[in-house]
Amino acid sequence: MIITVLGAGSWGTTLAVLLANKGYAVSLWAHRPDFAQELARTRENVKYLPGVTFPDGLEIAQDINAAATDADVIVAAVPSQAVRETMELLAGINLDGKLIVNVAKGIELGSGKRLSEVILETLPGVDPSMVSVLYGPSHAEEVSGLQPTTVVAASSSLDTAKRVQELFLTSMFRVYVNTDIVGVEIAGSVKNIIAIAAGIADGIGFGDNAKAAIITRGLAEISRLSAAMGGDSMTVSGLSGIGDLVVTCLSKHSRNRYVGEQIGKGRSLDDVISHMNMVAEGVLTTKAVVELSNRLGVDMPITRTVYAMLFEHKPVEDAILDLMTRDPKPEL
Repeated sequence: MIITVLGAGSWGTTLAVLLANKGYAVSLWAHRPDFAQELARTRENVKYLPGVTFPDGLEIAQDINAAATDADVIVAAVPSQAVRETMELLAGINLDGKLIVNVAKGIELGSGKRLSEVILETLPGVDPSMVSVLYGPSHAEEVSGLQPTTVVAASSSLDTAKRVQELFLTSMFRVYVNTDIVGVEIAGSVKNIIAIAAGIADGIGFGDNAKAAIITRGLAEISRLSAAMGGDSMTVSGLSGIGDLVVTCLSKHSRNRYVGEQIGKGRSLDDVISHMNMVAEGVLTTKAVVELSNRLGVDMPITRTVYAMLFEHKPVEDAILDLMTRDPKPEL
């Protein structure tokens, strides 16, 4: 089994190391040639995952075409807004029979498409049943440190989901399967927006009551959008839903929660982003989901409030007041 991981950020590197440690032949491709050369020389991702030495079975790929051509499995681990551009690099390759696993979380800006849809649109020759996603509460820092982690492999094909389960399963990395790829992708993407809201509450100095409310009502927004797109209502109660939502809203490792916290403390979005080493997917996903929810007529007040604070420069205090003074409604 030959596996190519596209994207050498913290998560792509973590999964490449995990797979190589299982005995697979793994190639890790970085978008920038100079960064790929650095990875090959140091045998460690000092920038994004310091302290984790590459196992012998992990090679650094310089040529994406060669790496993808030789692979049985392609893992897409690039930022969500770079998935289309990266997949376009594979357009001339025969991908028949290859398993594609996307691990990026987000909704494409402009099109409003889920990332599995972006992959299939960009690579029309790929069988939809061969595309899957791997989502769930899984910070790279903890997975690479061999701390217990549980995720879900989702595909429209149960057989494909089971193949992904078998590929990634270890004693410390437990993988469940799900055929509701729509619900898994929506839950795993929108939770980053809710995490920004949770971070804003932290930055303001709000307590546990506010955090619990954001998580609970955020889950309701995720559920409504997922249902409008054909997702299973049960999926939001699973690992890509409540599981990933809780960890992203609470964890010190969460980049999206950090962005919100800094906004809550009064910093501008541009200032926060310019000083970050890695991508906070929820920022652009907020734009994409607001557009999508408007098109579908789905009520998402927390998401729209985050959008107003991030992109319309609405004062945090005013935005919170707007949320708290909305018309009273039934909970369910």
